[in-house]
Amino acid sequence: MEIVLINRLREIQKKEGYLSEEALKKLSLELKIPLSRLYGVATFYSMFNTKKQGKYIIELCASPSCFLNGSWNLETFLKKELKIDIGETTKNGKFSLKKTSCIGCCDSPPAMLLNGKVYTKLNEKKLKIILRKCK
Repeated sequence: MEIVLINRLREIQKKEGYLSEEALKKLSLELKIPLSRLYGVATFYSMFNTKKQGKYIIELCASPSCFLNGSWNLETFLKKELKIDIGETTKNGKFSLKKTSCIGCCDSPPAMLLNGKVYTKLNEKKLKIILRKCK
């Protein structure tokens, strides 16, 4: 049942961009699964969003390797530059900022995903260039 549930959540998110309350209620009735359980699954996995996301989703790696190589400085920089906190979206709907567990780039930290694309060996200068390209 778990695989069916996760696949259905992926389908909904792919179609709508996030898991809306309306969509989760509908799925709850359809699969006869309590809404609280659906929210539990949807909020446990970082790949799911229960809020509308920005056009560009930045997922900053929070692995020990990235942290020890300065990802906390990049997090501070991104919060200041985008004027949002982790888990928020800019007012113009352009960027969402998230932290995620290891993305498998421990050999070239710090790293992040931008709409699923991997960026490694990051520093503030590289982040400025990446953000400028998105604007």
